[in-house]
Amino acid sequence: MKAAVLFEAKQPLSIEEVAVAAPGLHEVLIRTVAVGVCRSDLHFVDGAYPHAMPTIPGHEAAGVVEAVGSEVRSVAVGDHVVTCLSAFCGHCEFCVTGNMYLCLGGDTRRGKGEAPRLMLGDAPVAQMLNLSAYAEQMLVHEHACVAIDRDMPLDRAALIGCAVTTGAGAVFNCCDLDPGETVAVVGCGGIGLAAVNAAKIAGAGRIIAIDPVPEKRALAEKLGATHSLDALSETVADEVVELTGGGVHHAIEAVGRPQSAATAVKVLRRGGTATILGMMPLAEKVGLSAMDLLSGKKLQGGLMGANRFPVDIPRLVDFYLRGLLDLDSIIAERIPLQRINHAFDELRKGDATRSVVTFA
Repeated sequence: MKAAVLFEAKQPLSIEEVAVAAPGLHEVLIRTVAVGVCRSDLHFVDGAYPHAMPTIPGHEAAGVVEAVGSEVRSVAVGDHVVTCLSAFCGHCEFCVTGNMYLCLGGDTRRGKGEAPRLMLGDAPVAQMLNLSAYAEQMLVHEHACVAIDRDMPLDRAALIGCAVTTGAGAVFNCCDLDPGETVAVVGCGGIGLAAVNAAKIAGAGRIIAIDPVPEKRALAEKLGATHSLDALSETVADEVVELTGGGVHHAIEAVGRPQSAATAVKVLRRGGTATILGMMPLAEKVGLSAMDLLSGKKLQGGLMGANRFPVDIPRLVDFYLRGLLDLDSIIAERIPLQRINHAFDELRKGDATRSVVTFA
């Protein structure tokens, strides 16, 4: 199969012929139809986060099941599926206590004594995030994908695999949002826009989108934001506090920058909660001041929207099919795999929303 291979951080990906193994125990072979270009991939491509090389990035994908290995029970050949990096074993402490998104997923990978799933010539290719989706096929554990309604367009379904699961999940799973409460979303890329849309679905009161790009702010208002503000304004936090009569109940950071996290904390009202979704540089820290703590403010992470993806993803698909979730507006462009480096260049600029790689 053709795949976009990363041989070295800070270098362009190269389109190569990669061999994919036959599916083994609990494994599923998927023909990739679409995969989103996510900033999380860019962190690995640019070397901000370490990974074994060579590797194939890509994790926000949808496709069709081509073959299954033994003992696979959750999907069948011909099923339309969305993949998710939150692969879960099903029996560790995190899984059995309902926190599947925290599972380290060791049992969902092939063991050291087994043949690799991916090979480039005589050399193994490291599978990124259990998926490696910038490829014509994916070989994954069955607990890394879920079957969806076949009426769902797969180029839009791909976005649910990461951006929407993370952004919407922050609202539905992390925030404990009551109807009428106020929400600020810092960063209006794919994840932030999904959070805005989900806040509207959940019945939030004022929804304030904060981003430096006017076009993204306008799109956020289309998806449900009641107000939008320029993130570069020196008074943006004060503006949010004034708009909401003391600050928001929930602030969601969807960028992965220390300044954005600081803004999320500043816009909270007494007792409010800031949820950090973005992948920040590993050396960075986010905190609350003594006064913040005395004011009952809370700070939390929201890894992949604290998802239960086998349940959450079909529900998000249903939201789209019923016209509640707008995925069409989030997609900026559809491109072939050969233009993957162009998509990363656009992502570095920060002006566009979501590029989606589609396979013929």
